[in-house]
Amino acid sequence: MASMTIQNLDDALKQRLRMRAASHGRSMEDEARDILRAALSTAGQRPTNLARAIRARIEPLGGVELKLPARDPIRDFLARDYS
Repeated sequence: MASMTIQNLDDALKQRLRMRAASHGRSMEDEARDILRAALSTAGQRPTNLARAIRARIEPLGGVELKLPARDPIRDFLARDYS
């Protein structure tokens, strides 16, 4: 297995990692491994753009029929006499 070292880690971030690891009853290294595993396991499933992401989230809910209001014809502003 490979190993890596993370340098210049913010002290506040390290403290949060330590607290999260303690709450799960494991070491900081195990917690970091689990966080990386979870974050990278879903990376391939994400849509490539915002429109696809929105559609994927809303599509299972079904469609909606919207009633469009009647519209008046476009007024002909050029035919008016403005004098």
